[in-house]
Amino acid sequence: MSEKAHRVTTLLLIRHGMNDWVHGRLAGWLPGVHLSEEGRRQAVALSERLGDLPITALYTSPLDRCIETARAIAEPRGLPLRIVEQLGEVRYGEWEGAELKELYKHELWPGVQHYPSGTRFPKGETLGEAQMRMVSALDQLRARHHGEMIAVVSHADLIRLALAYYIGMHIDLFQRLVINPCSLSAVAFEPMGPRLLAYNETGSLEHLRPKPPTPQAEQAAASPSSTEAH
Repeated sequence: MSEKAHRVTTLLLIRHGMNDWVHGRLAGWLPGVHLSEEGRRQAVALSERLGDLPITALYTSPLDRCIETARAIAEPRGLPLRIVEQLGEVRYGEWEGAELKELYKHELWPGVQHYPSGTRFPKGETLGEAQMRMVSALDQLRARHHGEMIAVVSHADLIRLALAYYIGMHIDLFQRLVINPCSLSAVAFEPMGPRLLAYNETGSLEHLRPKPPTPQAEQAAASPSSTEAH
């Protein structure tokens, strides 16, 4: 077998940095959602953590928050930004721009959480469709860059869906994965298949600190038997 066939291709999957919509509203494909000051700091810190890793190409979602994150990585390395439409956010349809605290009450929310393979966002796509879109794009990129290390800047759900696919996790369990802003996950593609090298790496332990309960969690705590009614 040729030396080229043995070369490992590595994907660095990077979520965009913080913005004012994170944890509050579902930005989706809405234009004009930019990194916050904290998000810009996160992007610079991530670029520094990547150090001298031999990244040969950088691809990004077309949305502002991803382009701004990718630019912080690309400029110090002299890499051009390559925008790929398929790396863009899930098409949430009518849910775009909505407050998460209101979406928690939507009749489709249990399906999004527990049956994403069969739940379609109103006038949007299913998470299964988003997963196939993302994986198809990544597979094309890694075929184009066989044996290289490339970076891809995208969105939390898209990265979670891709990781679930590559590690063999059923899509209906993908909500168990967490991808924090400006985190790094890495997958190596070896002759025996994909290997998860890094997951949700942020360079700090802040993401391990307890968080305030979500309205959904508070409601469940107040009505422990409520799930039996559905």
